[in-house]
Amino acid sequence: MVLAFFVILTLTFLIVQLLPGDPAVAVAGPQATNAEVEAVRTQLGLDVPLWEQYLTYLGNVLTGDLGTSFMWNLPVSEIVTTRLWYTTQLAIVAMLLTLLIALPLGMAVAVLTRDGRRRWLDALFGCLTGLFSTVPSYVLATLLVAVVAVQMGAVPPAYSPGHEFKSAILPVVALTIAPTCTMARIVRRETDTVLTQDYIRTARGWRLPGSAIYLRYVLPNIVTVTLTLSGLVLASLLGGAVIVETVFSWPGLGSAIVAAITNRDYPLIQGVVLVLGMLATLITLVVDVLLGVVDSRTLGGRS
Repeated sequence: MVLAFFVILTLTFLIVQLLPGDPAVAVAGPQATNAEVEAVRTQLGLDVPLWEQYLTYLGNVLTGDLGTSFMWNLPVSEIVTTRLWYTTQLAIVAMLLTLLIALPLGMAVAVLTRDGRRRWLDALFGCLTGLFSTVPSYVLATLLVAVVAVQMGAVPPAYSPGHEFKSAILPVVALTIAPTCTMARIVRRETDTVLTQDYIRTARGWRLPGSAIYLRYVLPNIVTVTLTLSGLVLASLLGGAVIVETVFSWPGLGSAIVAAITNRDYPLIQGVVLVLGMLATLITLVVDVLLGVVDSRTLGGRS
């Protein structure tokens, strides 16, 4: 975790350094005088050696100071904290829906198609999930706006204050479809593998009811894979939400970072990227801990 945070901090610091051109000139504008450009360079801390800039940046981040936004003249930490809640809402709801749909769907298809049965269902499932898992979320978001919001008028096409629930439906759907298809395919494959194990044949030989076999013996043995994938999906949903939010004008980190890039608001860009990177790392840690709790075999081979 310490190494990961160090890498993330370093990369976010280099955002300003690696951008083409002089950041001070970009922020001050093409019509700015030399004095104004120098004032901006001092404000950005670019008038000191690079190593000193880096140490100052590390010290500020460790104390919770992410700088001040040029656009809104507000602390970046305040902007990120306010908007992170909206982004987290979309990601968590999409993750829960993904699990609730993909897990039973993948298991059901594996059970119905085991031993080569219903090949048409297996082929249809593979084609549909393969197709929708490759469609980018922003493409789905645009199609949903055009069809469901504009033509059908069922829900608002963008964020509407006072109608948060309806406004969140399309963004959540756009985020859920692709990871649901991906997870369902993996669950189906893992379930198919478990169904061929000897203990499942023994359970059938004892003539246990199907519900007992699938819920007591099959489900626990695919939880580890599902949990591992869930952590990766949730981390990707946070990044995907940033893109989808722009389509639906959702007041999360997505619209903030797009506005920051457009207006060259470097402190806000650094703050958003830093927070999202650290969140993804924390999610990975939490998943590793949960894996150890659920399946102790992942902890150094202990059983």
